[in-house]
Amino acid sequence: MPSDDELVQALKLGEQEAFSILYERFLPLVYARVRFKVPTSDVEDVTQEIFIAILKSLHNFKGNAKLSTWIRTITNNKIADYHRSKTNVENGHEDFEKVAQRNLSSHRESAKKQEELTSIQQALGKLPQNYQDILMMRFVEDMPFHEIAQQNGQSLEATKSLFRRSIDALSKKMEEGR
Repeated sequence: MPSDDELVQALKLGEQEAFSILYERFLPLVYARVRFKVPTSDVEDVTQEIFIAILKSLHNFKGNAKLSTWIRTITNNKIADYHRSKTNVENGHEDFEKVAQRNLSSHRESAKKQEELTSIQQALGKLPQNYQDILMMRFVEDMPFHEIAQQNGQSLEATKSLFRRSIDALSKKMEEGR
């Protein structure tokens, strides 16, 4: 298996197999993040758009950040684009709550679970980006603390402290939403 740097070089040289490797390597990370932030009915489409964007913008990747960080940034931007582009006949924008509610009603068998997820998503969306990122890395991407610390260029203790503050802030936002 090539390293991320070798993979990027192969992709820039146009090697077809390299994109398959990139896709297999990063699909779990991208899909998990999208699935958590986008209604179920649109997860596949948004995930596909992300990989198309990765392929189109690969020539811009300079290697100043880790490949996974760069892909996470593209993923976050495409998720934000998705939410901005959803329109509602009444006001020109369909907000995430309405999308989640529509999704909830189409999946009655998982209503309680979906309500909890929607509540968490809404509370998470109200947190600062660094809080959202650490919670997503830990819970959605299942990254251990030492990897999160390395990814963010922080000490392990600083990472754990940020995580605790993020959990506290998320709890407070969820209480406010009740």
